[in-house]
Amino acid sequence: MMTLAIGSDHAGYELKEQLRNYIKDLNIQISDKGCYSTERADYPDFGHAVATAVLTNEVQLGILMCGSGNGINMSANKHKGIRAALCWNTEITKLSRQHNNANILVLPARYISLEEAKKCVDIFLNTPFEGGRHQSRIEKIDI
Repeated sequence: MMTLAIGSDHAGYELKEQLRNYIKDLNIQISDKGCYSTERADYPDFGHAVATAVLTNEVQLGILMCGSGNGINMSANKHKGIRAALCWNTEITKLSRQHNNANILVLPARYISLEEAKKCVDIFLNTPFEGGRHQSRIEKIDI
């Protein structure tokens, strides 16, 4: 069974809850790293929590969201070994997996519809890394 961690700040909370319920129906085990309400919350706390879950192999993949997606994405990418990809449509999401072997999907909660977010999740979870010429580039990311 696939496992994934999900997290957001207050701006992404409602989308996180909707996606968490959607993902549960896909028979995927979810570790919810917060936040747990629409009250103000700091995105780095949740970006770090999901990144740590991926790096320690608690889960296989992660999904994060905040208002623009930028802050939580920057926080997650501070971790060596994390390749968090800010995605707002299906093509960007597909390429993030195929070419960049993204291990965390980041969504801009205030700028993406629930329907598009679900499509991005589906593609993120089902698109394999192509390897090949992309592998050497991946190896150059962590310094």
